[in-house]
Amino acid sequence: MKRNNIIFLTVCVLVISIFYAGFSNAADKGRNYYEQTGQVLWDIQTEEKVIALTFDDGPDPRYTPEILDLLEKYDAKATFFVLGRSAEKYPKIIERAYDEGHELANHTYSHPFKAKGHKLEEELRKTNEIIRGITGFAPVLFRPVGGIYTDEMINTAQKNGFKVVIWSWHLDTQDWKSPGVRRIVRKVLNGTTPGDVILFHDGGGNRTQTIKALEQILPVLQKQGYKFVTISELMGDISPRIKK
Repeated sequence: MKRNNIIFLTVCVLVISIFYAGFSNAADKGRNYYEQTGQVLWDIQTEEKVIALTFDDGPDPRYTPEILDLLEKYDAKATFFVLGRSAEKYPKIIERAYDEGHELANHTYSHPFKAKGHKLEEELRKTNEIIRGITGFAPVLFRPVGGIYTDEMINTAQKNGFKVVIWSWHLDTQDWKSPGVRRIVRKVLNGTTPGDVILFHDGGGNRTQTIKALEQILPVLQKQGYKFVTISELMGDISPRIKK
């Protein structure tokens, strides 16, 4: 009897494992697939010393202007993955970022995790309308909240004219956790290689550490010969700011 129970449990585990594996593959085709199809960007392979700084969850009047000041000081361009509700509150910051040559991208309106279907479409549409109303430019890049994506989400984004952008896996600064300035600086300076996409945040909490870290990161990387470009520039798009 005991042996039969063990056999039964073993079979159950195998069946569940097979089912889960099949479900996982159906829900997420994986990085290799999406890089080959060009639907999602994590980073690029290049020997040219170019990198993309990206900022999520802004704008925030306490931190985004300071970040813009630093970027201007070091002749650095960045990509801001904007929350629609924040852009709605602080249009002048959005206008400034755009006028200074940074790329604006869509990070949903209300920051929902795992939005899909009509909900995601509405979040993307509303945010783009707000940004377009401020700048005349409609973003074509979308970053899912938390970098969490599914096949359905990617297909929905593509159907609505967006390319999905994540970040280099080794360069999530986790600045939203306030891990300490030294830790943020160390992660970026030790990990950066040509073609990388670095994740920072300019909103969603206290970003003082992010600013202090950037004060150290930008001059060092600039001295090392790195050029800070937008995501569209990193992908080789010479006209990412065409008005739509």
